[in-house]
Amino acid sequence: MTGTAWSYVSGTSEKPLLGMTIGDLFDRTVAQYPANEALVARHQGLRYTYAQLKEQVDTCAQALLALGVQKGDRVGIWAPNCAEWTITQFATSKIGAILVNINPAYRVHEVQYALSQSGCSYLITAAQFRSSDYTAMLYELLPELRNMPAGTRGNSSLKAIIRLSEEPTAGMLTWGEFMAMAARVTSDQLAEQQALQQFDDPINIQYTSGTTGYPKGATLSHHNILNNGYFVAELMAFSDQDRLVIPVPLYHCFGMVMGNLGCVTHGATMIYASAGFDAKAVLEAVQAERATALYGVPTMFIAELNLPEFASFDLSSLRTGVMAGSPCPVEVMKKVQSVMNMHAVEICYGMTETSPVSTQTRIGTPLAKQVGTVGQIHPHVEVKIVQPETGAVVPCGVTGELCTRGYSVMLGYWNNTEATASAIDAGRWMHTGDLAVMDDEGYINIVGRIKDMIIRGGENVYPREIEEFLYAHPKIQDVQVIGVPDEKYGEEIMAWVRLTKGQTATIDEIRDYCRGQIAHYKIPRYVKFVDAFPMTVTGKIQKYLMRQQSVAELGLQQADAVQVA
Repeated sequence: MTGTAWSYVSGTSEKPLLGMTIGDLFDRTVAQYPANEALVARHQGLRYTYAQLKEQVDTCAQALLALGVQKGDRVGIWAPNCAEWTITQFATSKIGAILVNINPAYRVHEVQYALSQSGCSYLITAAQFRSSDYTAMLYELLPELRNMPAGTRGNSSLKAIIRLSEEPTAGMLTWGEFMAMAARVTSDQLAEQQALQQFDDPINIQYTSGTTGYPKGATLSHHNILNNGYFVAELMAFSDQDRLVIPVPLYHCFGMVMGNLGCVTHGATMIYASAGFDAKAVLEAVQAERATALYGVPTMFIAELNLPEFASFDLSSLRTGVMAGSPCPVEVMKKVQSVMNMHAVEICYGMTETSPVSTQTRIGTPLAKQVGTVGQIHPHVEVKIVQPETGAVVPCGVTGELCTRGYSVMLGYWNNTEATASAIDAGRWMHTGDLAVMDDEGYINIVGRIKDMIIRGGENVYPREIEEFLYAHPKIQDVQVIGVPDEKYGEEIMAWVRLTKGQTATIDEIRDYCRGQIAHYKIPRYVKFVDAFPMTVTGKIQKYLMRQQSVAELGLQQADAVQVA
C-alpha cells in the first residue's frame, strides 16, 4: 500500500488479478479439489463435492441452452438461499447469460419493475418464502399464466418461468422438468459456448434502491466479482480447508460474491444453514459442520449472541469471518472475537457498485483498528477522499467523500446512462456518497452519508422510494422519510406525514397500507403526523433536524450513542 499526507491510497499485491471467467475458474477449482465438499444446504438435506456440484452446474447450463438462453440474455432468480440459487449462478456464468438478482422480499410492483427494467427473458423462482407467495404474485402479475402450458409465455417478454418445486404448476416448468432438458445439449456444445465468454463481459445485475424512487441495476462483470470474492477470502487467509457458513442472502454481493465466489476461488466449502436467516440454525450449522468462518451483518451476530442457549454451542472451530453490510457496533465486534472464537473476524466496507468490497481490516492489526475502522484499501483498488463540492483530495484526518477506482467498479447501471454518469466520473472514480476520514496509516472510518440512505439491518433503503409509494395514499398530502437510530438494526425507518386537509389517519392505518405492497424492511416502524417540516429559507427540508427531534421524542438517545466502526 502506498500513501502520502493526502487522503489517497492504492492497494498493492504480490498476487495478480484473476484474468479468467467465473466458469473457467470454477472448472479449474473442480480439477484441483474434486473430492472437497463444495456446497452444503442443510435445510434441503443436500451435499455436493466439487465434482458433484460441477455435474449439477453443467446440467443446468445445458438445460438453459436447451431452453434457448443465449449470451447476454437476462435470467432472473427470485428465491431465498438454496442449492439451486448457486447452481444457477455458476451455470449462467458458463454460458454468458446475465443473472438478475431479485430480492426475496420484493412484492408485485417491485419484481415487475426489476423484470421489466432488466429485460428478463427467463425467470427461476421459488414457490414461496415466509409470507411471500411467489406463485400467487406471478399469477397476479401475469394472469394468463394459469391457462398456458409450462415453458410457453405467448406474447410476454418472459419466455419461460422455472419454479423451484416438483409440484406441477400452470404456465411454469418444474425444476426437474427444466433440468431434464439438458439431454438436448451435449457437453461439447456447452464447452463451445463457454469458450466464447470474456472476463469483461457483464454477468450479473444487482438492484440498488435509487434516490429517484426507482432501483438501479448495478451491472457487474466476471472480472469485477470473481476478483473481489477472491481477495476478500485471501485477506482472511482462506484455503481449501475452510468451511464458511453463509447466512447472508445470496441475492446480495455479500452472499454470492464474498461468500460463494470467495469459497470457490479457494476450494473451500459453502454452507447454508437455512433459507432465510435463523440465528439458532446458524449456530447449529457452525457446530455440526465444524465451520471455520462465519459471515453476517451486525444484526445477525447480535441475534446469535443473544440466543438463550448460546453458551451450549461448540464454536471452537471458528477462526475468522466477516461482519459488514452496515456499521458494526464496537462492543458487538469484541464479543464476536471473544465468545464466538472468531479472533480473526474482519470488517469489510463497500457497495454493490464496487463488487462490493473496497476496504477490509486485516488479521493481526491492533484491536482499536480492528473494531474502530473499516480497515485499509483492498488489493488492486484505489481510494481517495475528496471535498464534495470541488472534488479536491483532502489531507489525512479531514472528512470528505470516499471515492474508489479499479477493477471492482461496475460496468455501469443497466440501461441508465444518466445515473451511471452521475456516479462514475470521467476518471472512472466511483463516488460512494459516503463521508469518510483516512488516517496517516491508510485506515478509513465512515462517519456519515451524503446520500440520503438508510441502512436497516444490512438492507440499503432510500427514503425517496418509500416516500413516492406513500404519496399514493389518498389521505397523504406530503411525506418525508428518515432513518432513526436502533440498537438492533442500526437504523429504523420513520415517516413524517402531512395529511390532506380534513383527513384523519392512524399509525396502524399507514403501516397497514404498506404491508404486502412494499418489502417488509421498508415499512416505517415509526409514523409522526405533522403540519409542516423544518425547512431552510430556500424551502429545502432539513432532515437532520427531523432526526434530532425524533431521537429526543422517541427516547432513542441510547441507540444514538452506540459506537460504530
